[in-house]
Amino acid sequence: MPKDTPEPVANESHYHSQKNRVFVRPIQGHYNLKDELARLRAMPRVRKGREIKFTDGPQTFSRHYVEPKDGITQMFHLHIEEWGPGAKSQKHGHVNEAAFYILDGEGYEIHDGVRYDWKAGDVAIVHNNCVHQHFNGSSTKPARALVMKTKPMFMFMNMLFQKLVEPRPTVPAPGAENFQVRESETNFNHEE
Repeated sequence: MPKDTPEPVANESHYHSQKNRVFVRPIQGHYNLKDELARLRAMPRVRKGREIKFTDGPQTFSRHYVEPKDGITQMFHLHIEEWGPGAKSQKHGHVNEAAFYILDGEGYEIHDGVRYDWKAGDVAIVHNNCVHQHFNGSSTKPARALVMKTKPMFMFMNMLFQKLVEPRPTVPAPGAENFQVRESETNFNHEE
């Protein structure tokens, strides 16, 4: 055996294997650029935010403008997250990165056990495979972020891993029992 070749491992596992592995599924099946362009051109170019309602709650709410199931885009997922006063999100991890542009409020993230504070105008980046959770730092005011993810591309590559560590709370945060998500708004600059 050449000097640079490692000795074989008994009961070889993927942790110790020297064999090449495939990380991306093959692209197979019917694919016609003309058909795909026609499909994409037939999709809406403008989605009216007023027509898209928030889901989830009672602490963290989501309004999904573009998501993988829509088929509108092949590259990104775009949504708004609103955290009620004192709210926290689910604790989870996923393969794709995400960028949170903070529209209003102040709070923090916990990424792999490390705290990162943010406020309106900041961008919080969630890196690949990071276990994370989002928190509104105010017990009296909501916070909101525009979230951009490359999730559709990762799904296309069959890199679907997403792990829920702790679900979203099912009861309001203490003191925010009467909080209502800001469903219809008139100030799109998110100024107080």
